[in-house]
Amino acid sequence: MSSSSAGALSGATALPLLSLTGSAVRARRGLVAQETHGFGVPALGNLDAYIAAVQRIPLLTLEEETEFARRLRDEGDLDCARRLVMSHLRVVVAVARQFLGYGLPHADLIQEGNVGLMKAVRRFDPERGVRLVSFALHWIKAEIHEYVLRNWRLVRVATTKAQRKLFFNLRSMKGDTPVLDPAQIDTIARTLEVRAEDVIEMEERLAGREISIDAPADDDGESQSPIAWLKASGAEPTQVLARREREQLHGEGLQRALEALDERSRRIVESRWLVDHSEGGGATLHDLAAQFGVSAERIRQIEAKALKTMRTALAAG
Repeated sequence: MSSSSAGALSGATALPLLSLTGSAVRARRGLVAQETHGFGVPALGNLDAYIAAVQRIPLLTLEEETEFARRLRDEGDLDCARRLVMSHLRVVVAVARQFLGYGLPHADLIQEGNVGLMKAVRRFDPERGVRLVSFALHWIKAEIHEYVLRNWRLVRVATTKAQRKLFFNLRSMKGDTPVLDPAQIDTIARTLEVRAEDVIEMEERLAGREISIDAPADDDGESQSPIAWLKASGAEPTQVLARREREQLHGEGLQRALEALDERSRRIVESRWLVDHSEGGGATLHDLAAQFGVSAERIRQIEAKALKTMRTALAAG
């Protein structure tokens, strides 16, 4: 179901809204209505009051659930959708409680689970012989999973299917063991059907922590914030531009300048300046004079003229 569809359903079902300031409430603003009709559950600012209120909402019988689901499917009766959602809010509370170990607000977890419940009601088919509670559990958990992964840390720790599976299972399977040994890693990998390398990587991610990139130094001035040693050398804008210009001159620009010379001038410049100086340096004026059968002074003149021509070509490029 699209976000717009979820919004329409939630507005029609008129779910109770927790008047809290958590990220889930802000993210889902507009998806949950302010009051309910028929069940007497107003907008609640207290989590305990909300939980107590949804626990008082009567459960639906199998016959009622089937009738409401058929009317929603066939007639688009949104009042039936409201009754289906309201009667299962206690399930969301119970599921959300299972994720409190991640340190996220219980109210936010419930709000995300409510969105998953609405999606389940929208997709529920009463003819399949399955109760809504069994069908909705997948959607409720999926929505809460996404919320936990988005908000557990600033940097998302699980993106692939294997990483997600490990994120939600590794800590319970690891128990009180501080560090997994190779045998435990292999056992967990086989149980969850992932690679041993994935288990090791997720263990390292879960053991890590976040630090501020510009955290202040301690009182003794001994600690340094990461920004001090993460700074890239040579990244200052003028240095970047100078390096780019130098690379251009040494690359395409130099080749273009050499092509502006005649054969003899190019050979003289290459022999004098474009050889590996670590292996004895370039040819001397006298070496080239003997090679071309002219005086050393003539080689110097040719070289000076060639360098002038090259500078002109480089400036034009």
